[in-house]
Amino acid sequence: MVNLENFLACDRDLDPDTAQRYLQAEAIALDTETMGLVPQRDRLCLVQLCDASGFVSAIRIQPGQLEAPQLKRVLENSNSVKVIHFARFDVAALRYHLGIDTAPIFCTKIASKLARTYTSSHGLKGLVQDLEGVELDKSAQSSDWGNAANLSEQQLSYAANDVRYLLGLREKLIGMLDREGRLELAQQAFGCVSVMVSLDLLHYKNIFEHS
Repeated sequence: MVNLENFLACDRDLDPDTAQRYLQAEAIALDTETMGLVPQRDRLCLVQLCDASGFVSAIRIQPGQLEAPQLKRVLENSNSVKVIHFARFDVAALRYHLGIDTAPIFCTKIASKLARTYTSSHGLKGLVQDLEGVELDKSAQSSDWGNAANLSEQQLSYAANDVRYLLGLREKLIGMLDREGRLELAQQAFGCVSVMVSLDLLHYKNIFEHS
């Protein structure tokens, strides 16, 4: 269930006070919910943020909405790291739908693949289970996020949990990457995500392959 004392639902954008709260954070967790996996076809429905205190905001994006100025300020703030699981998708959705260039980023999926070479399980559920000892309920993952004004308690709980553990995962993964001598490599990989997103949005595929 959602902890309503530490959860804020917003329509279209963050309010200025909440945006200022996130602007002061060294790192914030970020996730999105969409109607599907193709940005050019499937609209952005929800954007979730979480700071180190566990304060979660869920911003309901309306059909046809093209901007969210306060959210843009937060996600383009160069002094705050945005921690995302599989950043390539969320960065693309935010750029395509709201014109937001999210940076700098820390992708927990990239970090997991570089650090946790003892496993092939790099999804968020497996990562949280391994590093935090918590089993996430992912049953609401494939649900209708388009009816943002009437999201169920289960959907809101799912959305909140998708950001609630990311900052803790980041700290643990940084420790693992540093221990294995791969932290600098990870930072370089995070810097490539913006370029990959540009290629994805232009429908380029496999341009680094030989054939």
